[in-house]
Amino acid sequence: MRIFSKKGTEKEGGSLEGEGKVLVVDDSPTELHILKGFLEGAGYEVLLAENAESGIEMARSSKPDLVLMDVVMPGLNGFQATRQLSRDPDTEDIPVIMVTTKDQETDRTWGLRQGAKEYLVKPVEKNELLSRIKDVLNA
Repeated sequence: MRIFSKKGTEKEGGSLEGEGKVLVVDDSPTELHILKGFLEGAGYEVLLAENAESGIEMARSSKPDLVLMDVVMPGLNGFQATRQLSRDPDTEDIPVIMVTTKDQETDRTWGLRQGAKEYLVKPVEKNELLSRIKDVLNA
């Protein structure tokens, strides 16, 4: 059962405000810190996973409203993790947005074929990220 609604609202001054739970999967402590700050500042509850394996487990147990997935990680990579999430009946309804340094069109195409709803290249701009999250959650 999800506690938060998926609907984002527009804050005064044009900034985006969200409600919901977002799982961030990234092996970089710096990226986790930056993304957590963006999301919490916009009103999201944030869960953090430092690798794909723990991200998959957290997605299964916590049922976030959305997952932000890095691609380049030791062990299981973000493409493999996204494929697992999108094909698992317990997590297939959780949208994934890939947030990665891999900026080739073939990477983007492959990420979307694995089940990602969006593909953003780092460094990601705060308002762009929040806008894409809002779009995916309201789709």
